[in-house]
Amino acid sequence: MPRFALLIEYNGAPFSGWQRQKVQPSVQQAIETALRKVDPDCPTIGAAGRTDAGVHAKGQVAHCDLVRDWDPFRLMEAVNFHLKPLPVAILNAVRVDDEWHARYSAKERRYTFRLIARRAPVVHGAGLVWQVRGPLDAGLMQEAANRLLGTHDFTTFRSTSCQANSPIKTMDEITVEEHDYPYGKEYQFHLRARSFLHNQVRSIVGSLERVGAKYWTPDDMTKVLEARDRTACGPVSPPDGLYMTGVGYETKPFGF
Repeated sequence: MPRFALLIEYNGAPFSGWQRQKVQPSVQQAIETALRKVDPDCPTIGAAGRTDAGVHAKGQVAHCDLVRDWDPFRLMEAVNFHLKPLPVAILNAVRVDDEWHARYSAKERRYTFRLIARRAPVVHGAGLVWQVRGPLDAGLMQEAANRLLGTHDFTTFRSTSCQANSPIKTMDEITVEEHDYPYGKEYQFHLRARSFLHNQVRSIVGSLERVGAKYWTPDDMTKVLEARDRTACGPVSPPDGLYMTGVGYETKPFGF
């Protein structure tokens, strides 16, 4: 069966997450249903990461095995047709080797979290950002984020339901960007690592917000990390502002 890699974008608001559920709608189910309209014997697809309920994606990657050796462009067009009107789109489809795997071939995963600070309610970005009312100190948040770079025990930033074998992870990048708007500011948190623990990104961003709001200091972030205690974590940020933005592979199936 020929194998294809799919580059996927979605708004996670109406879904219970990526992974197929018995009752609740999922992104995986939506794509598999569309695929089986064009290739009825398509088996379960695999993804680079299982995003949580409400989390979005601009660069999720999955692979599928099909009976027919489709032209990749026609496959993309056909699946997108059957995905309507759901907020899910296949951005690209490419033929890959049978051994290539969306999850196990991945070398890194990238996430961006968007946070808006303004008093007026967010209208055009509603459901797509986390809103707080007061401005934050981006410099302090970056200083605190730097304390998390490298290899650490991230138990503090790990969900109690996380199924990973170890809390040890290596953070390769946490960058905080500040953007000015006429009536507020947007802060973007860019995180990059080979893999993440369950809720790790949202836990880190929630704790960085405490630093930006000056309830915590960067030194407090170090203490929280070294505590290796989930109860020491700041409030977990909502899923609205979190985006899976990309997955890195040695073979670069999509050319980047």
